[in-house]
Amino acid sequence: MWKRLPVPHGQVPPAFDEATFARKPFESFTIATRDGAPVDTVLGKASTYRVRDGDTFLDIARYYDLGYNEIVDANPGVDPWVPPVGSTIVLPTEWILPCCTYEGLVVNIPEMRLYLYRRTKDDPKTLVVNTFPVGLGRDDRRTPRGRFTVRGKTVNPTWVIPESIRAEHIQESGDRRTRIPGGDPDNPLGKYRLELTLPRYTIHGTNIPWGVGMQVSHGCARLYPEDIEQLYPLVPVGTRGEFTYQAVKVGTRRGTTYVEVHRDIYGYEPKRQGAARVALKRRRLDARVDEKALATALKEARGTPVSISPTGIASVFRSVAH
Repeated sequence: MWKRLPVPHGQVPPAFDEATFARKPFESFTIATRDGAPVDTVLGKASTYRVRDGDTFLDIARYYDLGYNEIVDANPGVDPWVPPVGSTIVLPTEWILPCCTYEGLVVNIPEMRLYLYRRTKDDPKTLVVNTFPVGLGRDDRRTPRGRFTVRGKTVNPTWVIPESIRAEHIQESGDRRTRIPGGDPDNPLGKYRLELTLPRYTIHGTNIPWGVGMQVSHGCARLYPEDIEQLYPLVPVGTRGEFTYQAVKVGTRRGTTYVEVHRDIYGYEPKRQGAARVALKRRRLDARVDEKALATALKEARGTPVSISPTGIASVFRSVAH
């Protein structure tokens, strides 16, 4: 239905604004499968961006369909609000697929990213993957782990405010509204909503795009307005899904093993080394690993795939730089 058109090297929009974001390019990835599982589990390609005057990480991330967390973690030490003009930053547009469900919707919580898996009638052996960054629940209202089914879909949904959230609004701003109609600029659900069988949780748009890639919601998954507009028609009622928690992911591409490490935002996987061992064993990739490269990746936790094959490139950042 849609595909991101490659952005020629050095070609960027003249300005970042809502009209530009509405027209930003999108991409769908195709992966060959064997016995129902993808042959390769690493997709995309990291690239770079030269900072212009007035750029912030929020705008750069949104245009390249990244979450704030992803671009910050990939560029440690760079001021996200005033990055040095003329400097080159990494665009971490490369991902390992979460293990090991390749059907419907999968939201990896610590990564703050959603994956949609589809197969076409004409080519059922090819897996079509679309992926979007999301904003998720803050620490006191965590997005839950668990499986779900999409039970309904709504355009311009009315937000019926839960009493606990209404109490917050009253305390913080004196706002006593019990509902906000669809289309209202104050409606945090945006224009599109997917209702789930997990009680009280949905996947929806947002009226505050900067929250994508942050822990800002009351547990639901928020997408950029232009992203939920792309996702919405691709997800029929009855689609299955899962909120999973994988701070450490491993995968392969063309015979090379990679690891991708994210911050453990809810503290569910404090022992990264142990999580890596479990992930490698689950994928049956624990036989040949460069232990030094693995240790470095676990320590840095930059959120992008890093080669840990003994003869592989030590870091995706080095490959981008060269």
